[in-house]
Amino acid sequence: MKLATTIAQTVVLTLGAIQIGLGVLFWTYNALNLIPLHMLIGLVMVLTLWVLAGLGLGAGVHPGLASAAVAWGVLVIALGMTHMRILPGDLHWIVQVVHLGFGLAAMAFAEVLGRRIRAALGGGQSARPMAATA
Repeated sequence: MKLATTIAQTVVLTLGAIQIGLGVLFWTYNALNLIPLHMLIGLVMVLTLWVLAGLGLGAGVHPGLASAAVAWGVLVIALGMTHMRILPGDLHWIVQVVHLGFGLAAMAFAEVLGRRIRAALGGGQSARPMAATA
């Protein structure tokens, strides 16, 4: 379960970094033909977040955290699929910032779930080489 957690967490964080890069391109009106790829990556990210939520439930993480991650994933998908139709025009940048925040929060959920799963399994923080400890 620790290996699955590490893989899922790394997938979410890596795809999240790619998403941010694509988002910057879109915000500057470049590579708009990659929007379908952005949507697909976002879906894979959410599915992987849900895998982490399931792993968390199996490891004994508080069900509220796992449920919140699943609900957040639903919100990420809903916003991602509709945000181009929300506040079109000069104020659309507000929706873009909210969209970015939703994605960052999904990445944070993945990080928190991964840490809680490792703690529940007795692995501590050293089991994840990519995590920066502060």
